Amino acid sequence: MGQEIAASHFRQHDFQQFQTHIDREMQLLRDWFRDERFSCRQPMAGAELEAWLVDESGLPVAANEIFLERVNLPTVVPELSKFNIEFNVQPQPLAGAGLERLEGEFRELWNRCDRVAADMGASVLAIGILPTVSEKELSLKNVSGMMRFRALNEQVFRVRHGRPLFLDIVGRERLSTEHRDVMLEAGATSFQLHLQVPLDQAVRYYNAATIVSALTVAVGANSPFLFGKQLWEETRIPLFEQAVDLDGPLRRVTLGSGFVRESLEEVFLENRSHYSVLLPFVQDVPPEFLPHVRLHNGTIWRWNRPLIGFDADG
Repeated sequence: MGQEIAASHFRQHDFQQFQTHIDREMQLLRDWFRDERFSCRQPMAGAELEAWLVDESGLPVAANEIFLERVNLPTVVPELSKFNIEFNVQPQPLAGAGLERLEGEFRELWNRCDRVAADMGASVLAIGILPTVSEKELSLKNVSGMMRFRALNEQVFRVRHGRPLFLDIVGRERLSTEHRDVMLEAGATSFQLHLQVPLDQAVRYYNAATIVSALTVAVGANSPFLFGKQLWEETRIPLFEQAVDLDGPLRRVTLGSGFVRESLEEVFLENRSHYSVLLPFVQDVPPEFLPHVRLHNGTIWRWNRPLIGFDADG
């Protein structure tokens, strides 16, 4: 999902090539679903946690490049803004002590990162929306150095024909503003669970995740403040939806168009049919690894998102 790319500017030829590659890979994917070629391993779990760098007053610190250099771990990576970092843990079987192992790895990563931050006069903080961050700070001057992020900004505003993004959230107070880059998205950070299940259970798990989404938000809502306004109890929802708002039949940030009926292939077909390509980065990778399908799906922010990965045995 956070895959880096090697270009930030694209031409019409790039889009045409990308369409050819993704169509070929979609045919492969269709065959795999038909032939049930996916892993039958028992459920595995992994996770990623997005966090902020803050100073002793709780203000954001735009220093993730220096921080990541000092941490020097492949499992701790940049996020959209220089204020943010992301922790990743190795997937574990859910049976037995799987959750305990996940928690232990997170704790070890967190403690190491907190020590590095302390040496910089800062600390790491896991929070949905940092109440102290200002709209002015969420600008391209604070975008992380990855090419992917600059390309995403360019392509979003290409699709919008240069029109600014409008943020209008009505809660206990009202916040109304316009923004000229995608950095509003950096205002929302999260804890994301990854669940690998056998193919014959995937539809059931996906639909169950959709059903419990409302309950999960109700129990865990924790982001009422943004830019000095008290808004929704979980303001990340409208913030994220409006931060990458593009014209099209479906929202780019979405629960999708309904339950899956027969196969998760339906989600990938919907992604291909209803969402324009944002990052047409053509890769010299065998189609069996679905590089273009996976890159395209990484620019559609489903609250519950089916992903395709590869185990060591392929």
